[in-house]
Amino acid sequence: METIILKKELPSYGGQAVIEGVMMRGSNTCAIAVRSPDQSIEIKSEDLGSLYRSSFSKMPFIRGLFILWDAMVLGIRALTFSANVQTGEDEKIEGKELAFTLLLSLTLGVVIFFLLPAGAAQLAENFLGINHIVSNLLEGIIRLALLLGYMWGIGKIDEIERVLGYHGAEHKTINAFEAGAELEVAVVRDFPREHTRCGTAFLFTVVIFSIVLFSLIGDLTLIERFVSRIVFIPLLASLAYEYIRMTSRIKSPLLLQLFSAPNLALQKLTTREPDDDMLEISIAAFKAMYEHETQEQKIKETGSNRSMETSPELS
Repeated sequence: METIILKKELPSYGGQAVIEGVMMRGSNTCAIAVRSPDQSIEIKSEDLGSLYRSSFSKMPFIRGLFILWDAMVLGIRALTFSANVQTGEDEKIEGKELAFTLLLSLTLGVVIFFLLPAGAAQLAENFLGINHIVSNLLEGIIRLALLLGYMWGIGKIDEIERVLGYHGAEHKTINAFEAGAELEVAVVRDFPREHTRCGTAFLFTVVIFSIVLFSLIGDLTLIERFVSRIVFIPLLASLAYEYIRMTSRIKSPLLLQLFSAPNLALQKLTTREPDDDMLEISIAAFKAMYEHETQEQKIKETGSNRSMETSPELS
């Protein structure tokens, strides 16, 4: 397959699978393409919030928390849009309802993947007489097992399996674009369905970092253990976000394989090989996002050039 080598550094485009569709996110805009029940493609494009252009988006270890929160909000809105296309309704999740949904999701995630393993490991420490180092290691193993079990389990649900197919289509499309290939179904089909910047990679990295971090903490009571796990979640999220950014920019194929291999392997659980209809949707979403984004960039550049031409200082 012939590819075009792009010399300038590309923006870090990303996306998310939704119900019978894909959301693609650029630097300033996003687009959602969804297959409607009549088999047509419905596309919605919109500008991203000011957060993506603020100084917070450029501050290491701070940007991760803001971007991840905003990505969750954007993801829920994209899922809501895709559900509305399938049902023909026009429901929205906004304001207090959106905040409650996000907080509930985060709370369940913290309880299941952080507090439950911590509690189980503390019980093992108390009743089996193991030391706190072994206890912390056991906690990490339980946390990783829960994550893998969850990913494997939901992948067995038919409806979710289709979403995972769209997830694979999203990755193939971005991989094709970053390789400079033509965004056509027959071309995109041959690209891998794994990508280094996947959200799956982020979750896996958080778990691995938690094993290292919590192993460095001394012996704690159950309450102290629970509190420490909650307090350190923002730090773990920030570290994982920066790590994913770092590994995605590695140019050496050998180093890239070394650092990314576990994350890419895990994506076998969270992606499926997409069919051509899924690829068509993903490509439509990317093209809509890219067109919207490049049009905005041209407007900005035109405005900047006009400003320079009329500037007294530069005349």
